[in-house]
Amino acid sequence: MNKKLSLLPLAVLMIAAIDNMRNLPAAALFGPSLIFFFAIAAIIFLIPTALVSAELSAALPESGGVYHWVNRAFGQKFAMAAIWLQWINTMVWYPTMLSFIAGTLAYLIDPTLAENKTYLISTILIIFWTLTLVNLKGINVSALLNTIFCAIGTMTPLVFLIGLGGVWYFSGKPLQIELTTDNLVPNLSNSTSWVSLIAIMASFLGMELSGVHINDIKNPQKTFPKATLLATLFIFLSMLLGSLSIAFVLPEKEINLISGVMQMFSRFFSAFGIEAFTPYLTLLIVVGSVGTMINWLISPAKGLLHAAEFGFLPAFFTKKNKAGVASNILICQALLVTFFCLTFLFIPSVNAFYWFLTALSTELYMIMYILMFASAIALHYKHKERKAAFKIPFGSAGIWTTGILGLMGCITTIIVSFFPPDNVQLSSASQYLYMIIAGNILTISPLFLFYYYKNRSRVALQQ
Repeated sequence: MNKKLSLLPLAVLMIAAIDNMRNLPAAALFGPSLIFFFAIAAIIFLIPTALVSAELSAALPESGGVYHWVNRAFGQKFAMAAIWLQWINTMVWYPTMLSFIAGTLAYLIDPTLAENKTYLISTILIIFWTLTLVNLKGINVSALLNTIFCAIGTMTPLVFLIGLGGVWYFSGKPLQIELTTDNLVPNLSNSTSWVSLIAIMASFLGMELSGVHINDIKNPQKTFPKATLLATLFIFLSMLLGSLSIAFVLPEKEINLISGVMQMFSRFFSAFGIEAFTPYLTLLIVVGSVGTMINWLISPAKGLLHAAEFGFLPAFFTKKNKAGVASNILICQALLVTFFCLTFLFIPSVNAFYWFLTALSTELYMIMYILMFASAIALHYKHKERKAAFKIPFGSAGIWTTGILGLMGCITTIIVSFFPPDNVQLSSASQYLYMIIAGNILTISPLFLFYYYKNRSRVALQQ
């Protein structure tokens, strides 16, 4: 009999799925107003996502995952849309994570390389194709590496970053932002103020993964809400304090979205004469980030494999190698990530490239979350008789409140993603808008080809 998860191990699993240093520099760009937007993001997205995914996982334990949730609520076409958005979002997300790894790694060689496109693209592609080959070895190999890398390199640098920010603040060093009652709440009539929400929402993506553990929890009705609260508080505080640490130390104009974390560490180490720590911390951050990449590389490929098995893609994509891995999908996604990385050459600055992909990736993921929240509301009425290990409190009122808050968060994030931030160098606001629109068309339009392929296949079988 498998041992049931208790409170602390469950909370750690939730934290590990989300906490990452990659988006901290982007949030730090917005100074003291980031506190307001972190609070908003927790209320309208982080908490609703955790609660909804927990209820759906508990209600459909035999067929967990976004594809099955949406399929039960709205049918196969919408389910295919959800799993495609989840997969294609990661294709856009990978270059941003890989850019962060390459920019951090530059501090072991030459920090100025973080602004060099040739270095960044070359390093990104080498890392991604290497990780693809590792995942082709099978889930046992990738899971082992992910566990080791994340244990060593994720939590330690994050806690260290927050600690250094606290030391900087309380030691009387000059602060680049001021925390006053006047500037904590931004001017909400200014649309560019809301752009902060994109970076912060991107820091909270992935909480729906925690719901898969619902049937392995000791006393889930009490344990899961407590673990969710604990994990949410930790994620919220670590992301907020990490972003503030960077904002305290680095002037807004100097923050690099790719290497901002290492900029902060270098500034601190230099001020206190402990530069010798830089290479060790750099290695920790790179190791932790590579672990995160291993964790996310194969999961969306499994989702797309499932859609292929339901007939939305040609049989070519259902092929597995000897290790049981969807090898053709992994190779195809590596080729697609290579294409996205090469678009780097057409973006005027490193920060602009990073922000564009972050905004597009977050927007695609939010469309998927809209389908998930809508499915939760629909399934609440379709399966009233079900006995689940966890349900959102207060019945219909609870599910509607949670769902509406989540939908509000998703829709708001999608709207503001069309506005570029003032502090990121772009050719023009109109060019950015065209790029976001083109990015959406390019990434979403293949869905219609999948629908056409499935319909054509079905007609051929009937003839």
